Amino acid sequence: MTDTITLSDGIRIALRRSARARRMTLRVPRAGGEPVLTLPVRVSLNEGRAFAEMQAEWLRRARSKQVPPQKVCLGVILPVEGRLLQLTPFPIRRTRVEGDRLLLPEGRQTAPIVQAYLKHLAAERLRRACDGYASALGRNYRALALRDTRSRWGSCTSDGRLMFSWRLAMAPPRVLEYVAAHEVAHLLHMDHSPRFWARVETLMPGYRAEREWLRDHGNELLAWSFRD
Repeated sequence: MTDTITLSDGIRIALRRSARARRMTLRVPRAGGEPVLTLPVRVSLNEGRAFAEMQAEWLRRARSKQVPPQKVCLGVILPVEGRLLQLTPFPIRRTRVEGDRLLLPEGRQTAPIVQAYLKHLAAERLRRACDGYASALGRNYRALALRDTRSRWGSCTSDGRLMFSWRLAMAPPRVLEYVAAHEVAHLLHMDHSPRFWARVETLMPGYRAEREWLRDHGNELLAWSFRD
């Protein structure tokens, strides 16, 4: 069982000890759940509590932005490429969009089918976007993988491996394209220097609106649970 502490204003915080941690950190999961306080092994509980109390105002603001978990099931309205679609069973073999509905094969588990559809959509869209941006950059990436990450929407390794969250398939298309441009730009600049952001602007002019959308609404995508 995870240890918890309760602050003076009633906020409960999950406590985690880490031999690798060099400093105290406080994190509020964007998709809901208790804040997590990570302490290095040699830091006392009282020190950790005092650190968390100092962050109480920040904690309240961060928690106000959390979105309650939402379960993927028949009948719910789910964002797909920025469109709100109702999950609807239908006598078909393959999932497809029809009007304002996402039609799903009857008699099969809902969440795995929807998740597979989103993964396929994300892979197709991200591959196309990354190929285009890499070509414009004159650089090739080594591989492209999808994960269900909670702390970042994409990443690029020094040897050119790109990774993305498949949940980007739920975001508006230009948001997905921004994340692709962002990670492809790292093929030239493995930092977030002014040169890096200038490169992102070259690949995707006006990217800031999409970046802001992700900051404002990304937690809504993370709130969806794909467990039946």
